[in-house]
Amino acid sequence: LRLGPGEDLKSALLRCAQDRGLRAAAVVSCVGSLTSAKLRMAAADRDCGAEDHTRLYTERFEITSLVGTLGAGSEGMAPSCHLHISLSDKDGRLVGGHVIGECKVFTTAEVVLVELEELAFAREHDLATGYPELSIGPR
Repeated sequence: LRLGPGEDLKSALLRCAQDRGLRAAAVVSCVGSLTSAKLRMAAADRDCGAEDHTRLYTERFEITSLVGTLGAGSEGMAPSCHLHISLSDKDGRLVGGHVIGECKVFTTAEVVLVELEELAFAREHDLATGYPELSIGPR
């Protein structure tokens, strides 16, 4: 999947999963650049608001890593994903976290996905963590 300038990384991945019927997919590789990224930091948990640990970065970054899972969802369900990203700024400093959104492509984002054809991924609310967590089932 190749994304162009101005496209939103997370929205495009969810749309790709939905359009192609990818019920269980994983990000294998991603190279490219962004002009912004909204990330949740590691300190967030169910006892403190995720918004308190969310940051919006607005500068040019190289994508040094993108990992995660995504799925189209079953009949009538919205597509879902869980993505983590590492980004390098103009000085080579790294920032990373859980992708919330607003990851706008600067020049390109070249994403390689692999489909796990016999599985289906879903996200189910987990009382222990307070977040929707991965649920793996047969396709």
